[in-house]
Amino acid sequence: MTKIFIINGGQKFGHSGGKFNETLAAATADFFTEFPDFEVKTTDINESYNPKKEVAKYVWADVVIYHTPIWWFQLPHGFKQYIDVVFTEGHKTGIYISDGRKAENPTRNYGTGGMLHGRKYMVTSSWNAPVEAFTLPGEFFMQTSVDDGPLFGFHRMNAFTGMERLNGIHFHDVEKNINVVRDLALYKLHLKETFLNTEIYEHLSDSNR
Repeated sequence: MTKIFIINGGQKFGHSGGKFNETLAAATADFFTEFPDFEVKTTDINESYNPKKEVAKYVWADVVIYHTPIWWFQLPHGFKQYIDVVFTEGHKTGIYISDGRKAENPTRNYGTGGMLHGRKYMVTSSWNAPVEAFTLPGEFFMQTSVDDGPLFGFHRMNAFTGMERLNGIHFHDVEKNINVVRDLALYKLHLKETFLNTEIYEHLSDSNR
């Protein structure tokens, strides 16, 4: 049994109703519940949550799947608050022990104090920016990918806890040229390739505690 923890970080705020990421999170849950070898828990950051129970979900999970829009090149403030609150609650209770350094060698081993080793995580992100803003010479993101640019800190945050990254998927131009049917089809294909591929699935199963 592979345990999947799905977090909807799509915040309802201003002109955003959070519909796209809500739809992705629901599609993720629907995908895994079709298969008896997966168990699912979920969180919506727009709803009230108990930090201790959220820490317990991280500890329980084999894979954490994050769904988030990107606002001003960062996580929405509600999702960032969730992480700040839950990860702080997880200090020495399941997420991390320390930053990993020892007094006798304080310049080495930073970021090795995580408690979530053996877990994996995956992230989807949604953008107003078109994909060409990341890929074409002279465009805004200077040919820097989402993962190596705006989400670099997010990936290192998860590495700090000990989790290993699974390839995610990013959705572009969702405000002006959204195509939900197309994007959901692409996403479901990505889930199949990531989680139903025999080699990857066996690796996930081997990591189960």
